[in-house]
Amino acid sequence: MDITHLVLEPLGYEFMARALAVTVLTSLICALLSCWLVLIGWSLMGDAVSHAVLPGVVLAYIIGAPFAVGAVVFGFLAVGLIGLIRNTSRVKEDAAMGIVFTTLFALGLVLISITPSQTDLNHIIFGNLLGVSRFDLTQIAALAGIVLTVLLLKRRDFTLYAFDPTHAHAIGLNPKLLGAALLGLLALTAVAALQMVGVILVVAMLIIPGSTAYLLTDRFTTMLVLAPTISIACSVAGLYLSYYLDTASGGMIVLAQGTVFTLVYLLSPQHGLIGRRITSARRRRRLSTP
Repeated sequence: MDITHLVLEPLGYEFMARALAVTVLTSLICALLSCWLVLIGWSLMGDAVSHAVLPGVVLAYIIGAPFAVGAVVFGFLAVGLIGLIRNTSRVKEDAAMGIVFTTLFALGLVLISITPSQTDLNHIIFGNLLGVSRFDLTQIAALAGIVLTVLLLKRRDFTLYAFDPTHAHAIGLNPKLLGAALLGLLALTAVAALQMVGVILVVAMLIIPGSTAYLLTDRFTTMLVLAPTISIACSVAGLYLSYYLDTASGGMIVLAQGTVFTLVYLLSPQHGLIGRRITSARRRRRLSTP
């Protein structure tokens, strides 16, 4: 069996073609946003928003609305509650995140347990990439288009905010507004990735690609190219492996990304645990050679 057959056979099924389209779109926006999240240090915020949308999805199912609507509402609600608790009490931001996302996630679990349904709502938690419908694909494509457009148009402002919010304020930008915009994009991206890997693994899609690229380069522009490339390649590989090995697609996608991160963590020439030592040893040998 040749490579071409291995690649094209799964695409003969419509559900696999839709799954591949969702995989590419979601991996792209998650990876791009992850670059800013890693620089700012918002990994826990990504976890908070991804878990907090669960009750919104369940409530949307109950009233017959699109899942994305409920998820977006609760994503923004979570961001607002975190900011409210942080700004109006002595509780610090990380604690506020933990309080909000665990409470809302628990609410979602309770709603699932009491909601009579012929639909397996556990797919919201663990993802159902192979069950993506045409309507779901349209929703995800629209969300991805919004996120991608804003990131491309405001990338310089977001980058300056990530590196030096004080300087951003000095030149006339509003750091609070930029932060709020990034949080809004985070909520939209988490919603788009829900169908792919579920609320539990969304944070991996939002953190691993940017972290991997961060270990490979010191230039942010290069990071913005590496992260999506790595994310899409790993996600597509994970999807194909899940098809041929008959395993969970979301789990395989995240496992593929985690494997690549581990290799980069060990072997990256500049920042890898082993690669850094090899590079240093080579430099010492060159310096000692007459």
